[in-house]
Amino acid sequence: MCPTQCKHRKDGHMPTIDVNDSFMAYTEAGEGRPVVFLHGNPTSSYLWRNVTPHVQDRARVLAPDLIGMGDSGKPDIGYRFADHARYLDAWFGAMGLDDVVIVGHDWGGALGLDYAKRHPGRVRGIALIETFLRPLRWADYPPNGAEIFQAIRSPKGEDMILRDNSFIEFNLPAGVLGGLSQEDHDVYRRPYPDPESRLPTLVWPREIPIDGQPADVHEKILGYIDWAGDTPEVPKLVLTVEPGTPMGSPDVIAWVKETYAGVEIESVGPGGHHAPEDQPDAIGQAVARWLTRHGLTMHP
Repeated sequence: MCPTQCKHRKDGHMPTIDVNDSFMAYTEAGEGRPVVFLHGNPTSSYLWRNVTPHVQDRARVLAPDLIGMGDSGKPDIGYRFADHARYLDAWFGAMGLDDVVIVGHDWGGALGLDYAKRHPGRVRGIALIETFLRPLRWADYPPNGAEIFQAIRSPKGEDMILRDNSFIEFNLPAGVLGGLSQEDHDVYRRPYPDPESRLPTLVWPREIPIDGQPADVHEKILGYIDWAGDTPEVPKLVLTVEPGTPMGSPDVIAWVKETYAGVEIESVGPGGHHAPEDQPDAIGQAVARWLTRHGLTMHP
């Protein structure tokens, strides 16, 4: 299944493929229609390790590490939304993927929706959890959350994230309701040994479209909202957790039901923002049922 330009890491754990001026690592298993799992910040394809086994018996399951994250290369780029979209486009092309289903968490969901909007007809379904379903407002955040993200978007952010690695050391475990084991935390920590390597984890929270800023990302999200509302033929699944976060609040979910065409909403139970760590089985089973229900497991 691996293209000719695909290379395997010397330790044999993950294959990589040349993408633009760098490379991207990914996992792959199963056969059938490609189902691509996209992670967000500050995680990697490791986020999906306990989710994808529920799907790989009925589809070709792939999970890349976004550029600059996990075991992927770390080119000298800005790591803005547009940069990630450009490298992800190149990865889809290098892998020869078409007629795909996308499952996205956090920024992975936003990138997946943006990809679907920009490539009409190439995405057959999209499942989302804890992602940017619409632009946010500072008023959506609880006071402590707003204070943290405002600090990250200020000059203090360099010290917080590049020096202190706070998105890995604090934000990540805080987003796992059931706690993160030391072993799993170390896997997520490993790609970010020094300030330079942590740049993606700083840029991502500064890309969150809050009260219209940054304007270009805000416009990207408005664009894929239009796509989601105009494509009833593309099945969409939005998974929710309790008690929820601003991304998946009851108000947001009610708005999605009115705005996204062809959408189904399903709760996967208690969980934090990094829900695949809390509820991998429930998420995997929900995605598997949805794929089967809509005939998305094999190419037509």
